[in-house]
Amino acid sequence: MGIQFANGGFLTTVQDMGRIGFQEAGMSVSGVMDQRSAALANILVGNDENEAVIEVTLMGPMISFTEDNIIAVTGGNLGPKLNGKDLPMYQAVLAHKGDSLSFTGMVSGSRAYIAFAGGLDIPLVMGSKSTNLKSKVGGYQGRKLGSGDEIGFSAPKTVLPNMRQRTLVPEEFVSGEQTIRVVMGPQDDCFTDKGIRTFLSASYAFTNESDRMGCRLEGEVIEHKNGGDIITDGIAFGAIQVPSHGQPIIMMADHQTTGGYTKIAAVISVDLPKIAQSRPGYKVKFERVSIEEAQRLYVEQAANYKALKERFEKAPEPCKELDAAIHTAVAHEAGKYWSRAGKYKVVVDGSEFIVELEEETVGLR
Repeated sequence: MGIQFANGGFLTTVQDMGRIGFQEAGMSVSGVMDQRSAALANILVGNDENEAVIEVTLMGPMISFTEDNIIAVTGGNLGPKLNGKDLPMYQAVLAHKGDSLSFTGMVSGSRAYIAFAGGLDIPLVMGSKSTNLKSKVGGYQGRKLGSGDEIGFSAPKTVLPNMRQRTLVPEEFVSGEQTIRVVMGPQDDCFTDKGIRTFLSASYAFTNESDRMGCRLEGEVIEHKNGGDIITDGIAFGAIQVPSHGQPIIMMADHQTTGGYTKIAAVISVDLPKIAQSRPGYKVKFERVSIEEAQRLYVEQAANYKALKERFEKAPEPCKELDAAIHTAVAHEAGKYWSRAGKYKVVVDGSEFIVELEEETVGLR
């Protein structure tokens, strides 16, 4: 099977990178809030970055495994534990049938991501496994996960190449004031010079009115020329709306497809995870960058993902000398012999080694 939920936590859903291509019909993209953390979780377990993950918000679920599989937990540190012991984050870990995964509470950030090697057995709806909660579309029956829900694995794995090397430095999500880079527009001409200066110099705090649809901020009023209403037009992930009250709202994964408020700027893609991992009371300041710089950073991030996947999948160099662990794995018992020379693949602790034997008959003692 796969996994079974003893409880679903605060808000736990199935998400991938989103339902692309249907906004013209009024269907929101949805998908993960923190795309970087979800992508890294999938890369750690050998999946494509777009494979569905479990998104955990604030308070985590309790999950039991009904089949062996390799998992990775990334994103905010919500205190993950496997069988009651601390589970290392940003690391591929083999979970066994009967194991239990739980979360003790928020340490840093607000959303964690669980990836499963081979993916989750969730049907595609309009090309995506993501859950759109408002429309009750996709994911697990279009809703958040709860007690008794079960999800199967598509192609579970117990061994991956370079298993011991599949670990990354955990992301740090700070609780203090952060700088968020933005590209100005498309309606920045609807604001006074003073309003633009305020937006780019003042500090804004996240309020309790923040969810998967958008994050409301409060701070100094951003001054319009003639109010905050416009003819309704399209909205992108990260767009910053400023209604007539002058307080910014950052549009997030479940944002509506169109809106009638002025958009002063948009958060660049590589900084959206900072917004996704924020909590009420956290503060941000906005910094203007060019669209060319935003594109450069996006391309750089994609190149880093590619290099990471290549490093994890790269076969180890052939070796002629066996360490003690490999010696044991190859020999199985003292006095066992290979009958012919050649190269052999040996798997130890999930890591693959190429062993070259030069003698026609080799004794291992």
